[in-house]
Amino acid sequence: MTDKPKRNFRPATQLVHAGTERSPFGETSEALFLTQGFVYENAEAAVARFNGEDPGFIYSRYANPTTNMFEKRMCALEGAEEARATASGMAAVAAAILCQVKAGDHVISARAVFGSCNYIVETLLPRYGVEISIIDGSKLENWQAATRPNTKVMFLESPSNPTLEVIDIAKVAEIANSVGAKLIVDNVFATPLFQKPLQLGAHIVVYSATKHIDGQGRCLGGLVLSDREWIENEFQEYFRHTGPGLSPFNSWIMLKSLETMPVRIKQQAQSARALADFLAEQNAVSKVIYPGRPDHPQADIIARQMSGGSTMIALELKGGRKAAFEFENALEVIRISNNLGDAKSLITHPATTTHKNLTDEARLEQNISEGLLRLSVGLEDTDDLLEDVAEALKAIK
Repeated sequence: MTDKPKRNFRPATQLVHAGTERSPFGETSEALFLTQGFVYENAEAAVARFNGEDPGFIYSRYANPTTNMFEKRMCALEGAEEARATASGMAAVAAAILCQVKAGDHVISARAVFGSCNYIVETLLPRYGVEISIIDGSKLENWQAATRPNTKVMFLESPSNPTLEVIDIAKVAEIANSVGAKLIVDNVFATPLFQKPLQLGAHIVVYSATKHIDGQGRCLGGLVLSDREWIENEFQEYFRHTGPGLSPFNSWIMLKSLETMPVRIKQQAQSARALADFLAEQNAVSKVIYPGRPDHPQADIIARQMSGGSTMIALELKGGRKAAFEFENALEVIRISNNLGDAKSLITHPATTTHKNLTDEARLEQNISEGLLRLSVGLEDTDDLLEDVAEALKAIK
């Protein structure tokens, strides 16, 4: 029994109801189908299922009813035709790229990406004979200049991790289309509520569902969303045979989390803006980067392609690593952790954690200084967070 919407609902309603399928018991909450396989009525039914004549389930590595509900709900939110849920965000990034490239193909990636994404592009792809170009993605002319006849994939994060650099997705999509390449956008920092890459022209969107989608520090997950043709012709066989699928239990956790995501993200973004504005006025802070502030380097692009700010702030302290560590260690409410998008406010020092494997030169190219901190704003009271930050700034010697 499937809930079929009678009209196009707004995101908050979709995130409670979209994609829901009920068993004959008519349960209110989504059912958890904790099973590896499925039973067939007879031998002929098994043949029909494997031949694709019967659309039922075969094996949870391929598809699962609970995971299918999560995928459908995310499609409704994202405006995608199809989605596949993966075991982690990095499984989603790796699968989205690797499923469509071969030796001799060319991939262009923005320089400002998460450390593990950097590993996939700069280390893993060349091992298999894939050519790569790493560029300053904030400059459109670099995308155009890097294209080749064999360019197959373009990859970017916007806003980027950890410096919240924003790239004009619509313009890069036009460049990708001109050479027949697919543009993959990691949309984690914007969240699916504040930015719609597919509507801007991107071909594929990836998420770490671990972040804002679960948003409560409980489990890992990822998503790949695109049009039905690409999922079925390029992605599905890779997904089926390499096994990066999300577990039914984690899918159920994600489904329940989606119900509260709009409320959580709205509050987190409001607190983040208040903290960003406060930090920008402090003498110990040399730089604050937050989407939505007029001093963001790409404020004009943000106004065109984002409907809200972010739960994330990048701040740079004048005293370098020493000041950053003194500030982190003095915080009481905000905790030190490399996760983000959580109900708890979390802070990390990218140069020594998430981006530590980059060379000093590569970190400087991404503007990751020794004084840079990445702050993920949670659901604590805004005034408590402001007081926590104010007190911690006093600890900088």
